[in-house]
Amino acid sequence: MPTPTGPSSPHPLTAQELAAHEVLTSFDAYARVRAARDGVLPSSRVGPREEERAFDELQQAIARLRTTSRPR
Repeated sequence: MPTPTGPSSPHPLTAQELAAHEVLTSFDAYARVRAARDGVLPSSRVGPREEERAFDELQQAIARLRTTSRPR
């Protein structure tokens, strides 16, 4: 039985909402990589390649969000 304060099931996400979620996820991953770059423990540090890969993924996610946000 649905509750009076909310729908019985969540609505499916639009392409723009999915792209925005992907940007947030990619940004979070990039921020973690950047923080690990300067980590205190040598075993937790990441190299420039990992940082570059995370940044590239973030840029690609932003590009996809821009594409889905354009009016048709």
